Amino acid sequence: MTIALYMDVHVPQAITEQLRRKDINVLTALEDETQELSDHLLLERVTELNRVLFTQDIRFRVLAETWQIEGRKFSGLIFGHQLGGTIGQFVKDLELIAKASEPDEWMNAVEYIPFK
Repeated sequence: MTIALYMDVHVPQAITEQLRRKDINVLTALEDETQELSDHLLLERVTELNRVLFTQDIRFRVLAETWQIEGRKFSGLIFGHQLGGTIGQFVKDLELIAKASEPDEWMNAVEYIPFK
């Protein structure tokens, strides 16, 4: 089984397009019409959809880590700093995550990419 990804509004469209070419289930905030939601409401929405959020927004990473400490449930977050890797690296790592993990493995998890 694969996991379904959710792309924050800050993620370049090229990442989404390349993942879709690799048959990864991806939904964007723009497609879901949630680009105006606050971070905490978007994290709740992603959890409701049982998707793992990919973001390049450091505030989102901090929010997810705060929720971990507080014991609040969320369906997982993957963080990739905008200057931390190339589009190709992000696509490769997201494809690996999507194809090699299960949704329950991501509950309350925060992961950083690109992998080194």
